[in-house]
Amino acid sequence: MQRAIELAENGMKEGYGGPFGAVVVKDGKIIGEGYNSVIHSKDPTAHAEVLAIRDACKNLETFELKDCIIYTSCEPCPMCLGAIYWARLKKVVYACKKEDAAQISFDDDDFYGEMAKDMKHRRIDFEELMRGKALPLFKIWREKTDKTNY
Repeated sequence: MQRAIELAENGMKEGYGGPFGAVVVKDGKIIGEGYNSVIHSKDPTAHAEVLAIRDACKNLETFELKDCIIYTSCEPCPMCLGAIYWARLKKVVYACKKEDAAQISFDDDDFYGEMAKDMKHRRIDFEELMRGKALPLFKIWREKTDKTNY
């Protein structure tokens, strides 16, 4: 956790983004690191947890981190939480709470609320288009014998 907090501080001081850092650990060894780089990279997905997961996957040459723990300086936002589940991490250890982040203008409650709503009631419009053209790809995937499930 100490390293995640150091990364958060370093990234923030360098002007890369908010005060967030994360490390992925396997067998007691750090295998991936990241700090918030949203401002520097001009990428809204460049959150500490996402970057640490990408780094760990690259270093382990895999897309699953089943035997790994992520240490993060703050409770993950909905996007990072989704990445954590997709990476199949076994545990999340965090320092600050999402309520702490809200106190410094990083309030994720709006996102959690939007995700809980039916699509037709969300702030952003959602429109289904060309489902009939895309749906056959799902059948091909389901029947594909040489696929890697994830």
